[in-house]
Amino acid sequence: MRQEVFRMERVTYLDKGSKQLEDFNLQIYRGEIMGMVPIRAHGLQAFLQLMQTNMPLYDGHVYYCGERVNSWKSTRRSVNRIGVIDAHSRLVEHMTVSDNIFVLRQGFRQNLIKNRLLQRQLAPFMEDIGVHIPADAYVDRLSAFERVTVELLRAVVAGYRLIVLHEIGTVINGSELGKLYEIMHHYAGQGFSFLYISLHLEEIMEVCDRVALFSSGRIQKVAGRAEMKSEIVQSYTIEFDKMIRYHMGRRSAAGKNKKAVLSLSHISGEVLTDFTMEVYEGECLVVQNLDEQVLRDILSVLYGDRKPKEGKLCMGGRPIRPASCRDLALISADPTRTMVFQGMSCLDNLCMGLSRRVPGIWKNTRMKNSVKREYAEILGEDVFVTPVEALGDRQRYQLVYTRVLLQKPKVVVCVQPFRGADLAHRVFIWKMMEMLLDRGMAVVILTINLADSMSLADRLIRVGKEGIVQEVEKEAFGSLSIAAPWMDLYR
Repeated sequence: MRQEVFRMERVTYLDKGSKQLEDFNLQIYRGEIMGMVPIRAHGLQAFLQLMQTNMPLYDGHVYYCGERVNSWKSTRRSVNRIGVIDAHSRLVEHMTVSDNIFVLRQGFRQNLIKNRLLQRQLAPFMEDIGVHIPADAYVDRLSAFERVTVELLRAVVAGYRLIVLHEIGTVINGSELGKLYEIMHHYAGQGFSFLYISLHLEEIMEVCDRVALFSSGRIQKVAGRAEMKSEIVQSYTIEFDKMIRYHMGRRSAAGKNKKAVLSLSHISGEVLTDFTMEVYEGECLVVQNLDEQVLRDILSVLYGDRKPKEGKLCMGGRPIRPASCRDLALISADPTRTMVFQGMSCLDNLCMGLSRRVPGIWKNTRMKNSVKREYAEILGEDVFVTPVEALGDRQRYQLVYTRVLLQKPKVVVCVQPFRGADLAHRVFIWKMMEMLLDRGMAVVILTINLADSMSLADRLIRVGKEGIVQEVEKEAFGSLSIAAPWMDLYR
């Protein structure tokens, strides 16, 4: 008989009167790797918080390791020993690996810390999973894969029987994900359980025993491995397949004229050395960063945060300062929070893009009203009478991308555009980027995970610390060994 590790039974949870979970049911067994795909992510953060912290329930029960830890009848206000690992590090950066794993764990009682002893204690764990990370290495020097591995080891050493990995594919590239899956299977064989939350069913299929489809605070369906390959896959990918088939037919000539509009020449940063790249007019270029530190280096150049140690950035052959170049627009990761400004009206948020072309826009009431009339058809009349704080995520995405349209840049750089977006929002973001391409702009997607980005791409560049590792034209996409439901369309 299978041993249950975690169960939520008929859970309904309200936060400030808003229903986050409703009649929520989920079981995870000992030694199981359970998958979860958020189709609509409303309530997901509440679910993760409830797993770790026993907050008052409106209805239902929560069980962990065979014990009821939370109920609508009574709440312990205790913390469950469940580890959560996601894109944001929970390690203390200016401490060593061994300190994070051993010293900071609950129950550590030594007054005198013996570093050599801690390093000897860590060695068997590293050998066990076939990974070598120096015990005395400082956390802020680790790669994303090493950081995730250290967090996982910390949870294992602390005795957490359930470990949640949330959107790890956004910070770890494909080959490193394969190694992480091996580590997960190793510990699953020792009785540890995992909940692997990913927006990409292809990742779930590689590593998970079962999958739960999460939508708007409820589990819609739980399926075994065999069902993942049948009707669930078809229903999950059908809209993407339609968009890609249509997109491929319309963009066969994109970038064929090979006229460079943006050039990065011999760029060197903190880890990147001698990186050279050109972006061609009207193309969609996907730049996969094989290391998170490489992504930070490229972003520091494009944002103009600091000058590169060597090299230069040019637009149309002329050196530029990115912060003041109207022909270059950047859409940051999570733009609904970082690029929509509270305290400003929706119209003023929209006109920020136009201000690069028309400096006097703020005093020109006639032009602002003209913008309002023109873009009311796209955004809707209600947006202009709604406070920014009250806009939904879809309206915020639309506001950001429409602002870029008003700027009319030659190149738009999108930083991990699909990170954190559920299925419905991913489809919408995809259409927004296609709108930019239809207006003749070149779109550069900086990403770590290729699953969604490649469906738009005309060209792929893979970048490591040593510079470009691989460059692939669209005609050769079929030869790529990446797991994506729509890759058969290129083969």
